[in-house]
Amino acid sequence: MYYVYILASRRHGTLYIGVTNSLQKRLEEHRTGKGSSFVKAYGIHRLVYVESYERADEAIAREKQLKRWKRDWKIELIERENLEWRDLSDLLD
Repeated sequence: MYYVYILASRRHGTLYIGVTNSLQKRLEEHRTGKGSSFVKAYGIHRLVYVESYERADEAIAREKQLKRWKRDWKIELIERENLEWRDLSDLLD
């Protein structure tokens, strides 16, 4: 399984979009400063949106698509599923 995810620093804060085949491992990397330097610099640790895909190429294509989107579209996407901008990482177990 492959995941496209969006992290946020806070509600309507700085966003980061990534793709991984191990969401829990990748979140741990981000939270310990071993992930993206952008995430580390801006304190972006809240998992606010996730999509899953069977194939890596599909997930990568979706990640690239979302990165091209306007910020407002990304916020609408997040709020369709997660109006409160809750950290969804506790639902991963």
